[in-house]
Amino acid sequence: MKRLIIGISGATGSIYGIRMLEVLKENEIETHLILTKAAKKTILLETEYEIKYVESLANYVYDVDNIGGAVASGSFNTEGMVVIPCSVKSLSAIANSYNDNLLIRAADVTLKEWRKLVLVVRETPLHKGHLQLMLRAADMGAVILPPVPAFYHVPKTIEGIIDHTVGKVLDIFGIEHHLFRKWDRESGDKAMGLLIQEKSEKTDK
Repeated sequence: MKRLIIGISGATGSIYGIRMLEVLKENEIETHLILTKAAKKTILLETEYEIKYVESLANYVYDVDNIGGAVASGSFNTEGMVVIPCSVKSLSAIANSYNDNLLIRAADVTLKEWRKLVLVVRETPLHKGHLQLMLRAADMGAVILPPVPAFYHVPKTIEGIIDHTVGKVLDIFGIEHHLFRKWDRESGDKAMGLLIQEKSEKTDK
């Protein structure tokens, strides 16, 4: 069974982390959850979910102050970790190896063991300092995956937009899903057909 560490920080967009946990539970992926104190506040502010429900979605839950948690050790094997959403504060701590809580320590361990670390950084607009932190984290091996919506799969609901980002994270870990219609040969052929039609109509004019 695949094992993933899920970190949820205090950035807006806690629903992304909750949805990630729901999908991983459906796919029987073993999850190890770390919620920051700010994340718990954001969940209560932004969603109708109780903290107990969110924690119930994970196989294991850790106190963010428990530096001795299993996920703090490189000998604890995992497929990697995703921080979803990832606040700039958490991004900064990860980029500077400032291991002041278990979420940051787990991310640092993920990097030092050359495992996949995905940071769903949630902030906009971005100033140079934010960009430099993302570049630094990327140079260390992290994947920077902001929750930027795509519309080629024609989402009909907010849930469809959320699922797209969650699906993109799952793709990085090689976890199969059907959260959105992926771009394929049929999509490409349709796009080319529309382009040819547009050119033809311009020529006729």
